[in-house]
Parts: sequence; structure tokens; C-alpha cells
Amino acid sequence: MILSALLSIIGLGVLVYVLFSLAVYALPFFVAMTVGLYFYGTETGLIVAILVGLFAGVFTLLIGQVVFAKVQSVPIRLAIGALYAAPASVAGFSAIRGLSEIGGASESWTLVFAIIGGVIVAGTAWVRIASLAGPPGADDVLHPKAHQSAPFANDR
Repeated sequence: MILSALLSIIGLGVLVYVLFSLAVYALPFFVAMTVGLYFYGTETGLIVAILVGLFAGVFTLLIGQVVFAKVQSVPIRLAIGALYAAPASVAGFSAIRGLSEIGGASESWTLVFAIIGGVIVAGTAWVRIASLAGPPGADDVLHPKAHQSAPFANDR
């Protein structure tokens, strides 16, 4: 009985860890699945559908990171972060709601836990997309000669 409870807690911990670790990949996964299923529906074949879906998902993740890292405009960065956090929020809401329903919580507490879980997972996805992109101006450290091309760059 004690071993069963301990293993249940460990399993739940692993599920929550995986949820938080993969939260930033909710949008690329959604894009990959949508594109892959579309190509599969057009009868191009299973292998082509998998490859095109994989390419679309990787492209979505990489383009989001590059744009988030390169754009200095705060509203655009907020929009990109929200674009990646929204699907993660839905995934977190659904996962926490399912887990709390398994636990036997009432409907109102299930909804409260799910909303809190969705907000936390969205925040985690937001932080992860920002950390994957790196801090603003990281290219200046990698390419110090970029500042020297400006006139009077060394006059201080």
C-alpha cells in the first residue's frame, strides 16, 4: 500500500515535470500535427506526411526563437510570447483538469486547479521561449566588432 502511494506520487511528479518541460513546444507540435494530418489526408503517403509535419514543427519553433531574439520591439515580443504561451495554457489547463478529476475533486475545485495550472504552464512556456531566444543584445557580445563600424564608436 505504501509502495503504491509512493509510486503514484513519483509518477505524478514525472508527468508534471514533462508537462512543464514540453510546454513551450505546444505551438510547434500543433502546427506539425496539423500540417502532417493535412498532407496525410491528401494521400501523399505516411512518410511524406511525417517528414513535412516534422519540418513544419521545427520551422515554427526556430522562426519563433529567431524573431523573438532579433526583434527589439516590446509589443512584438509580447505578441510572440503570447502566441507560444496560449496553446501551452490550454494544454496545462486540460492536463491539470484531467489529473484533478482523477483525484476525485469536486467540479468547482477541479476548475480552480485547472485555471491555476493553465496560468502556471503558460508562464513557464513564456519564460522558456524567452530563455531559448537568449537575452536581448546577445549578438553584440558574440560580435564585438559590430559596434566599431559606427562612427565615433571608440570615443568615450
